[in-house]
Amino acid sequence: MSTQLPTNSDLAWDLDEFNQADRAMEFVRQFETTLCVYSPSVEQIYSTYNMYFPEDWDRKLVILPDAGAFHDTYYHIDRGAVTATGLNIIPGQLIGKTGLYLANVDENRSLGKRQIPFEAGLRTIMRSRPAAEPFLPVLAKGDLRELEQSWPVLHLHRVNPAKISHMSTLDRTTLTNAITEKLESLFLQQQKASQQAEVA
Repeated sequence: MSTQLPTNSDLAWDLDEFNQADRAMEFVRQFETTLCVYSPSVEQIYSTYNMYFPEDWDRKLVILPDAGAFHDTYYHIDRGAVTATGLNIIPGQLIGKTGLYLANVDENRSLGKRQIPFEAGLRTIMRSRPAAEPFLPVLAKGDLRELEQSWPVLHLHRVNPAKISHMSTLDRTTLTNAITEKLESLFLQQQKASQQAEVA
């Protein structure tokens, strides 16, 4: 692949500060096909992309949108429509369990007091949202973090289609469906992993 980093710096995530960069890479790969990525500098959301860890650029995560999937890129996503949630996805191993969990993280990057199973927690949040403001999680640069100097966690942003000023109702619906479908595929992925773990 090219040794050039993306001209859009939002798509080159730095892992220099990670003590366990390999663990972070392994963790984040499972979201490559299940969570969309937001770039505030160009106000775009990418639903189809690949993650690379180029040898020429040590300790970098590079996100490359699929140039052939034009309809999987969403344009004119106002920055004000994408906000931090304070929710973090953590690996269950961090708390002696399997699968993924939702957790809060304290300002000093230590684990908060509450952790709940990922799918159950997100489904509860999704059900509690009004139809006009669905919970639509996306990733942005800086969301991959390291907790307690060893464990990767993934912070979630959310997009609010109602706040996207230059998007038609049809395109808002298409974006909502794309993010929701990817989230459902993540739930299914985790269910399969849990079943395989039980068999093993």
